[in-house]
Amino acid sequence: MSERIEPFELFAVRYAHHARRSAAENFIGADPHEEGSPLDYFVWVARRSDRVFVVDTGFGEEAARARGRQLLRRPADGVKALGIDPAAVEDVVITHLHYDHAGTLDAFPRARFHLQDREMEFATGRCMCHAAMRHAFAVEDVTAMVRHLFAGRVAFHDGDEELASGLSLHRIGGHTAGIQCVRVLTRRGWVVLASDTSHLYANMDQARPFPIVLNVADMLDGHKRLHQLAASPRHIVPGHDPLVMRRYLAPSRELEGVAVRLDAEPVG
Repeated sequence: MSERIEPFELFAVRYAHHARRSAAENFIGADPHEEGSPLDYFVWVARRSDRVFVVDTGFGEEAARARGRQLLRRPADGVKALGIDPAAVEDVVITHLHYDHAGTLDAFPRARFHLQDREMEFATGRCMCHAAMRHAFAVEDVTAMVRHLFAGRVAFHDGDEELASGLSLHRIGGHTAGIQCVRVLTRRGWVVLASDTSHLYANMDQARPFPIVLNVADMLDGHKRLHQLAASPRHIVPGHDPLVMRRYLAPSRELEGVAVRLDAEPVG
């Protein structure tokens, strides 16, 4: 008989918000005059008795001011609200190196950062010669990752790889060259943290790609891959959809509006 794998508790932590967006900012080909969905910004936490993984590190005050985002709390403070000391976290998955997913790295001083080979190549290679391609990156974040690499704190991955029993990485591509999703075994089955492989439920449900994209075909194929990895469509969690905070319940009354449990069945 195979050994039973302990499932992870899984949380989404909301740390920022962007209210004013047109539909054209969220969907390729949308009417620029049509109002679009606002965006929420998340980091995620997978926790069980033997391991803790933080997924992405968000952005801080400087990026919020520069890009006109509302910072609700520092990402590390959101992690701390779950009873986890950011200074003790040993594993952080970086889904991709855009500013809203790979800032505040220094808030996790003991962590090893898990990143796809192709993402580092993309963020430091010839594509960054084009202003349109580098717009969503912050040079300070990319150079910080290089410093952590030279300090021996970056683990590179190539495609699909298991980090622990019940948690694996899967390169999707599309949005960036090396964007990866995270597949997590929970008490309700396999949940997939899509990150920006699908910003909103509508991007994947309606096959309407997000406009910040390296390869549209890879992005659309990536939506199919998410469904293959997840236990059901209700087990896919998009990267920026405010509906996440409505469809899942908070771990406690004190964390209403701050975090929700993704290992529990959605309520909407």
